Amino acid sequence: MLQFNPSYRHGIFLVLFAGVCWSSMGLGIRFIETANVWQILFYRSLSLAPFLFLVIALRSGGKPFQTIRKVGVAGVIGGVALVFAFTGGILAIQETTVANAMFLFAAAPFMAALLGLFILRERVRTATWWAMVVAITGIAVMVWEGISLGHMAGNIAALISALGFAVFTVTLRWRKVEDMMPTVFLAGVFAIIIAAAVCLSAGYSLVLPMQDILVAGSLGVFQVGAGMVIYTIGSRTVPAAELALLSMTEVVLGPFWVWLFLGETAGTFTLLGGVVLLAAIAGNALSGLRNKPGPIL
Repeated sequence: MLQFNPSYRHGIFLVLFAGVCWSSMGLGIRFIETANVWQILFYRSLSLAPFLFLVIALRSGGKPFQTIRKVGVAGVIGGVALVFAFTGGILAIQETTVANAMFLFAAAPFMAALLGLFILRERVRTATWWAMVVAITGIAVMVWEGISLGHMAGNIAALISALGFAVFTVTLRWRKVEDMMPTVFLAGVFAIIIAAAVCLSAGYSLVLPMQDILVAGSLGVFQVGAGMVIYTIGSRTVPAAELALLSMTEVVLGPFWVWLFLGETAGTFTLLGGVVLLAAIAGNALSGLRNKPGPIL
C-alpha cells in the first residue's frame, strides 16, 4: 500500500500547490477553441477517471474496487453532486469572467454550512453566521454586475457549481467518508456517461480539434486529478480552519493567470464583491484558528 505522511509544513506546501493546480481551470478553458460544456466535460472526465483509478489502486495495495465500494450510497450521491459542480463550473467559465466564476465558487463552504445545519443538524458558529451575511453581500454585488453585463447565465452556473460542491462535502460528512478520492472517481465515471449521452442525443460530435481534446484531457489529469491527490495528502496534517484559508489560493490565482497570459480583467464590482467574499472566508477561518487547540508541529 502506497502511503505518504507529510509533516505540518509539508502539508501546508502541498495544499497550496493543490490550489495552484485547481486555479488553472479558467486558463485551460480559455484555450479551448470550439468545444462546448458537454464535450469538455466528457474529455476532462475521460482522463480524470482512469488517473484516479490508478492512484486508488496504488494506495489500496491493488484493491481499488474494494476501496471504491466502501463509500457506498454517500459516494454515489456525492459523485452525482460533483457532476453538477463540474458542469456548472465549466459553463460558468465560458459564460462569464474567470474572476466572477472563481469568486462565486468560493461560496461553497457557506452553502455547506447551511446544508449541514438543516440536513445533519450540525451547529453553525456565530462567527460563521456573520461571515455568511458578509459573503451574501459580496455575492449580491457580483450578481448585480453580472445582470447588468448580461452574464447572468454564468453567475447562475457558478452558484450551481458551488452548491454541487457543498452537497458533495455534506454527503461525505453524513457518512463520515474520510477519503474523497473514490467519490471523485465515481463523479468522473458518471460525468463520462452523462456527457456522452447528452452529446449523442443533442448531436454534438465527439470529434474535436486535437487542441481541445488535449487541453480538456490535461485539465482532467492535472487540474482536477493531481490537485485532488496532492490536497488529500497535504490535508492530513493541516487543521480545517487553515485549509479554508489556504483554499483561497485557487480563487486568487484563477483570475491572475488569465490576466497574465490573456489580459482578461474583471469589472470593478466583481472585484469589490470578490474581496468582500474572500474577507468573509478569511474572517471565518481566522475565528476558527483562534478557537482550535495548538498547531500540529
